[in-house]
Amino acid sequence: MKVFLTGASGVMGRSSIDALHQAGHTVIGLARTAESAAQISAAGAEPCLGDVYDGNALVAGMRGCDAVANLATKVPVGIAALRPGSLKEVERIRVVGSKVVAIAAREAGVERIVQQSLSFIYADNGDEWIDEHSPIDLTGATEPVVVAEHRMARFAEKGGTSVSLRFGLVTGDDRNTAWMFRRARAGKAIGMGARTSWMHVIHPADVGSAVVHALSAPGGIYNVGAEPVQRGDYVDTIAQAAGQEQGHFLPKWVERLGSDKLEILTRSQRISSQLFSDRTGWHPTYPKLTPDWFDAFARV
Repeated sequence: MKVFLTGASGVMGRSSIDALHQAGHTVIGLARTAESAAQISAAGAEPCLGDVYDGNALVAGMRGCDAVANLATKVPVGIAALRPGSLKEVERIRVVGSKVVAIAAREAGVERIVQQSLSFIYADNGDEWIDEHSPIDLTGATEPVVVAEHRMARFAEKGGTSVSLRFGLVTGDDRNTAWMFRRARAGKAIGMGARTSWMHVIHPADVGSAVVHALSAPGGIYNVGAEPVQRGDYVDTIAQAAGQEQGHFLPKWVERLGSDKLEILTRSQRISSQLFSDRTGWHPTYPKLTPDWFDAFARV
């Protein structure tokens, strides 16, 4: 296939370029700047200058493509998430950008869109398993994610095929994990929520392989990630990889300060990715969180 990729220079985009190439696909990567274009070109993809709000550039780049993978995002790193308005840009990407991408795909004659989504939107379900039919908890922080999924559902209603991938927390060689690793190495707190609550994670490499499998998946919404891990184990694994005996949790007032932006990171979500595996044959290369997920930082 020929695949048009937004967010091509980000963590998920780089993983997807590599996985798509390994599967024999051709990639055109959307680049906002000349620097991004150079990075995309170095990765072996063809850069297309523009952004997710530039419909004309998107249509021109998408013509002749078989699929679009919309992975554009801009997540604040570390303490920056607490600043007022820190999510405005990523919310605009999800609410406005996803609409422009879907319209451009239809105009360009693309038949399939793979949309990056998040499993954070599910309601806290304690120790009970969560699947694609489980209820979501709509807040100011989760609504833009749901809107993006709805944009893709509308694309499907008009004759296309849309696949929304509800990824777990990207954990590995990415900026937010690097920030937490540095804090853990210094003995500082990195955890939020209850130690026994569950979280859904995914290694960056498995994002790319999931995008490849989504190219042949039946349309719909899928959870995608490794085995659920309890927060205490997650925090301790990072801390131990950083040379500490045990990880530490942030005080509750920090969670309250972050309001709904941090509340989604404290929900207990024991999420199953079985449906995606059953329908596509996808299985994560990193099926369970272990210290080797952080090797890139441990070597520094």
